[in-house]
Amino acid sequence: MKVHEFQAKSVLAGFGVPIPRGDVADSPSAARAVAERLGSPVVVKAQIHAGGRGLAGGIKTAATPAEAETSAASLLGSLLVTPQTGPRGKRVRLVLVEEAVNAARELYLGLAIDPSKEAIVIMASAVGGVGIEEAATRAPGLIYKEYVPAGGRFQDSQGREIASALGLEGKTFEQGVKVATALYRAFEATDASLVETNPLAATGRGDLMALDARMVFDDNALGRRPDIRALRDPGEESPLEVEASRSNLSYVKLDGDVGCMVNGAGLAMATMDIIQQAGGRPANFLDVGGGVTEAAAANAFKILVSDPDVKGALINIFGGIVRCDTIAAGIVRAARETGSRIPVVIRLEGTNADEGKAILRASGLAFHPADGMRAAAEKIVSLVRAAGRRGSGT
Repeated sequence: MKVHEFQAKSVLAGFGVPIPRGDVADSPSAARAVAERLGSPVVVKAQIHAGGRGLAGGIKTAATPAEAETSAASLLGSLLVTPQTGPRGKRVRLVLVEEAVNAARELYLGLAIDPSKEAIVIMASAVGGVGIEEAATRAPGLIYKEYVPAGGRFQDSQGREIASALGLEGKTFEQGVKVATALYRAFEATDASLVETNPLAATGRGDLMALDARMVFDDNALGRRPDIRALRDPGEESPLEVEASRSNLSYVKLDGDVGCMVNGAGLAMATMDIIQQAGGRPANFLDVGGGVTEAAAANAFKILVSDPDVKGALINIFGGIVRCDTIAAGIVRAARETGSRIPVVIRLEGTNADEGKAILRASGLAFHPADGMRAAAEKIVSLVRAAGRRGSGT
């Protein structure tokens, strides 16, 4: 689960990470009021669940409260397009107004999970700010890494190594150790999967301050983190993703035109890969899980076909705990209720596969059966292309 910058900063501040003074606003007049309370030059920052806001014009400086009001008016309600939003962009509904901080140096400090090492990785760079991802790709040596194995503890010596990698000295060095420790504590205590401060500013006074912050939390841990779950902003999510979460379905919207409905995350990833290999573009990740009911399967299909970008669907089910006849019954029910006319290729294997295939045949609906993943992927890509040619009159 993603959260806004102002929410991430609030969480991190609770663990001792220094942040600028500021507040969130949902109107130009509210932005002006915040600027007046701060009594100094401010920065007005669009709050959306995506990075790259600065280069997209989503961050503006304001010398006076009146300028802050004008900047907020230009941002609120606008559609901000960044490399992370895709061409459709995201509508700005909130802005963060905070004191402007003079950064003598911009640093980077972040934490993530490294599955290959079964560890938390702490990443530090003496070069932070805009473009750190591209810079690190060109010169991997810019990023220093420390690892804390699963079940391990973050050591004081690691904090000192990180502060040294950031190029800090004296008073700022000690602050660097404290900030690295605080970030680790926040990461662990909130079941985060990603924490970033970029830039982490070293000010002219020798202080450190997180000028930007990003946090992503493990969805599977939200049940025991009601305080974190309360930070969720459904307005930042795709309506289809919100609907899927209500049925305990794992759904992520992508930019292709071949919808996927699969059981199991690994099989879902493999299905998307094989669609790509067949020359198609997956439109989503949709995992119905192991304990899916007929009603949930029906809802999954409805979500799949309600995406206007989906021109065809591939249902790829390997029944283990999941029963293929349950999935088939749900698909038939949903197809009748929606009246969807897009081509649907269905591959059923495993538990009650024969019973599931019989349900599909008896439905009288125009499903396309397939044996094997590659054959299924090639068939749906072919059907989508053919539908596209008919639609264009060629």
